[in-house]
Amino acid sequence: GARVRAWARGHAARGRRVALVTSGGTRVGLEARPVRFLENFSSGRRGAGSAERLLQAGYAVCFLHRARSAFPWARSLPPHGAALLDAFRIAPGEQPAVAAEAAALPALLAALRGYHRAKEEGTLLAIEFTELQEYLELLRAAARALEPLGSSVMFYLAAAVSDFYIPTSELPEHKIQSSEGPLQITLKMVPKMLSPLVKEWAPEAFVISFKLETDPLILIDKSRQALEKYHHQVVVANILESRRTAVVIVTKDSQTPLSLSEEEIAQGMEIEEKIVNYLQAQHTLFIEKKI
Repeated sequence: GARVRAWARGHAARGRRVALVTSGGTRVGLEARPVRFLENFSSGRRGAGSAERLLQAGYAVCFLHRARSAFPWARSLPPHGAALLDAFRIAPGEQPAVAAEAAALPALLAALRGYHRAKEEGTLLAIEFTELQEYLELLRAAARALEPLGSSVMFYLAAAVSDFYIPTSELPEHKIQSSEGPLQITLKMVPKMLSPLVKEWAPEAFVISFKLETDPLILIDKSRQALEKYHHQVVVANILESRRTAVVIVTKDSQTPLSLSEEEIAQGMEIEEKIVNYLQAQHTLFIEKKI
């Protein structure tokens, strides 16, 4: 909390807005010394891409992300394994050196320039989580640390957070044995963090949540129910199959579809660019008390 507070205060003093971006999925252990887990799978692509766009838009970004999920700029590099090793070669000469293959160079240069710019300016503060409990504690601490900045703070809650868990007191101490037969477990509901975030931890902040569904018929209703229940500002609604190319921005009095055209997809544009552009404008109106 103190680290986030000092970092954010410095950027706010220079007139820079701050965004907390959550990204990736949480993990819930099924044993006290866990061998088996419940995973909320998320590559973290949306959160990492959005963090890049927010940094480019002038925000300082606290990136609360699942360990080893997608990371700003690093996500555009070849994936781990042979593809990554094939992107580099040992350059000839007396002094050992590594060079990038020509095909990998454009993406590598763009990624390094973006990352090092953010590093030099101190605008990217990356914090990792793995377990659900770890995520919840870090989110609460970060939100309380950012609360003094008021409406200039954006919470961009793109992490895939488990709805279910097993309380510590009910976890078996040792590995669950398959010899004991079929497994039956009872999961409890995870307390929703949006409510205390909006009401207590950072009540003046601009808060964006995400709603992912597989049934298009219930998507907008579910999004509006979330806005009515938690009283935050925006839900970014999307359908599983089309989430890479289309979303609907839902507020208490509007719904705005954003999508990529075939031409934009061919040019390599990502939907996160449109999402962040739209939400940045909405954040400005929110700060000016026009929404």
